Amino acid sequence: MPTGKRLKLYRGVWCIYWRDDRGRSRRASLGTADQAAAQAAFERWQDDSLKPAENATVSEIVSAYLKDRKDRIAHPEAMALSWRSAESFFGKRKPSGITRQLCRDYARKRMDAHAARPLSAGTIRKQLGIMSAALKWHDKRTPAEIELPSPPPPKSRFLTRKEAGRLVSACRDHHIRLFVILALTTAARASALRQLKWSSVDLDRGRINLGPSVGNKGRAVVPINETARQALVLAREGATSDYVIEYAGGPVASVKKGFAGACQRAELEGVTPHVLRHTAAVWMAEAGTPMSEISQYLGHTSTAVTERVYARYSPDYLKSAAAALELEPPQKVQMFKGELPKRRQKPLR
Repeated sequence: MPTGKRLKLYRGVWCIYWRDDRGRSRRASLGTADQAAAQAAFERWQDDSLKPAENATVSEIVSAYLKDRKDRIAHPEAMALSWRSAESFFGKRKPSGITRQLCRDYARKRMDAHAARPLSAGTIRKQLGIMSAALKWHDKRTPAEIELPSPPPPKSRFLTRKEAGRLVSACRDHHIRLFVILALTTAARASALRQLKWSSVDLDRGRINLGPSVGNKGRAVVPINETARQALVLAREGATSDYVIEYAGGPVASVKKGFAGACQRAELEGVTPHVLRHTAAVWMAEAGTPMSEISQYLGHTSTAVTERVYARYSPDYLKSAAAALELEPPQKVQMFKGELPKRRQKPLR
């Protein structure tokens, strides 16, 4: 394998230099004297050098793709785990062997309620999406025909104000209670809150920087409301590490177990940590907050996603459309003129 790849100017033209397995110098001209263009070509060359051979199997291609993207996606381990259960079905095939019918067969098999471990449509869409991205990364002219199952309907479970109060009261551990409060008041993802440090919390200016976007998961800078401020001030007084939500003097690896216990004590079903983010967005929509503001709060890259999921919770949702269907006053009156039909009485037995 070539090692020590770097750019070097040779006789006015940028080249890629490296040493081969025997330690001998090698050079590949990029054919340009422009440094910016050479840098872009160099990066493309590095990407291509990681790609497997043209006759590689789907498994080899996806493996190389995940390795190449591990520093550019939010949860590479989760993606690898998600792909693992689909690998046994698609892995040994070549890209040319991936067809729409094959994707339909896989989806039908894995979504079967009688299967050993049935999968949801959302999980299958994620698996096939990973395979599709990997095959296109390997060769944009890939002959594979990938068909995704229909997306699942938007999640509808959210907490009422009373349910949220019960959940907070049911939290026995301080770090779980703080997580619940911050999740409801910032609409942040669980991963962002677990990684949140005090250096990103500005109590004086009333702002929380949830950090840079990770992959396609956007993160925002959100204001601190009074509920969050009180919780943060108390947590800051007892802090023993750089992390806002801490346990045993360090960051929290997961809140799932403690959160599930609190939900059980609060008698709440179908509630996961992500439901808190959904709840925060629903509450903002119900209060008439513009979709553009909710989108920024959630870190969405486009308001289209926000509107698709949360517009229906707005008090003004479809009101103008309903107003357009009103009848003229004379017609309204005419509809109800005359006597109402008499109800037929059942004969006595």
